[in-house]
Amino acid sequence: MDKPRISLIIPAYNEEKYLGDCLRSAINNSNGNFFEIIVIDNNSKDRTKQVAETFPGVKVVLETKQGLTSARQGGYRVATGDILAYVDADSHAPAGWAERIAREFANDPKLAVLSGPYYYYNILWWQKILVKLWYFAALPVYWSTGYMATGGNFAIRKSVLDKMGGFDENIEFYGEDTDIARRAHKFGKVKFSLSFVMPTSGRRFSGQGYFKTAYTYFINFTSEVLFKKPVSKEHTDIR
Repeated sequence: MDKPRISLIIPAYNEEKYLGDCLRSAINNSNGNFFEIIVIDNNSKDRTKQVAETFPGVKVVLETKQGLTSARQGGYRVATGDILAYVDADSHAPAGWAERIAREFANDPKLAVLSGPYYYYNILWWQKILVKLWYFAALPVYWSTGYMATGGNFAIRKSVLDKMGGFDENIEFYGEDTDIARRAHKFGKVKFSLSFVMPTSGRRFSGQGYFKTAYTYFINFTSEVLFKKPVSKEHTDIR
């Protein structure tokens, strides 16, 4: 099949510290596979916009409605690619990541979502082991439900998002990735692959505590699967 056009979308709120490295890795490791790169500035009070504008060809779009899902929705509204790929502003897209998106969606017209795990590059070694165990433990749930996704490491077919009506902006933070995967599964295959890895910062573990963070992710993942809505209504902003 024809190679799909991929729009890379990076929601960003006060991300001047991380965004430059995120964009550099995305551009240097994309091998020309991104049709466009869009930074969604979600009312940043720091130099997020100025950092993004130092990268030629990167489009910066202001989304005034605060919140992660609103920023994702803002990217969806302006993107013109066939596939929308989302990463967090503190992530480092590795070599081969963009090529894999292009290949998998070109080879499987029924594929709706491609996602995979995080690799937290700045947490303790024992925490990294527990994160790996978490993903392995979650696999049986994925096999039984047919869907699972990681919010800062997924690509979705734009036509599927059209059918979904975009993102659910009523969800502030926790559970939004499972909500995306669950609703997309109605319109196609949701593939979660342990080899489709995204290196990202573990700042939430450091700022909020490992076990509290892991527990909060777990209960919201479970609630989305069982009750189709997250438990947590609010979250702590950590920068």
